[in-house]
Amino acid sequence: MAGERRLVTAGVVGRPHGLDGSFHVERPADPLAPGTVVWLEGRARTVERRAGTDSRPLVRLAGMAAREDAAAVSGAALLVEQELAEGEWLAEDLVGCEVAGVGTVTRVVAAPSCDVLELDGGALVPLVGDAVRAVDLERRRIEVDRRFLGLDRADAP
Repeated sequence: MAGERRLVTAGVVGRPHGLDGSFHVERPADPLAPGTVVWLEGRARTVERRAGTDSRPLVRLAGMAAREDAAAVSGAALLVEQELAEGEWLAEDLVGCEVAGVGTVTRVVAAPSCDVLELDGGALVPLVGDAVRAVDLERRRIEVDRRFLGLDRADAP
């Protein structure tokens, strides 16, 4: 829904760095610039310090002043608010949607090149434009290209 604000994963708290509460961010998906508000274990915190590189950032959050503070949240997701544009949705919103004639989405799996929808019948649908034609969250339905997925033969009548 356009204009809707949702929490999305910006990365995962990695191992502590130094003694001041700083930590590495694993799987960074957001720049996490100083002043950015992140949600960590249900609490809003502000990024006080950002160092490192884009692929291996180091951050320190307000209220975390010791190595033990960072170690205590190791592995926790860092969430940030993002606004969804018209026609955008989060992969997690697709769980429970029906793929006509194929099955129901049971989970979304993060694969190396793209996320993949796992259906209750065991089928896998890559979240790419060639495979997914349309998503209707209101009706909880996903339209796929059956030929692309190998579900319909090209020479069928």
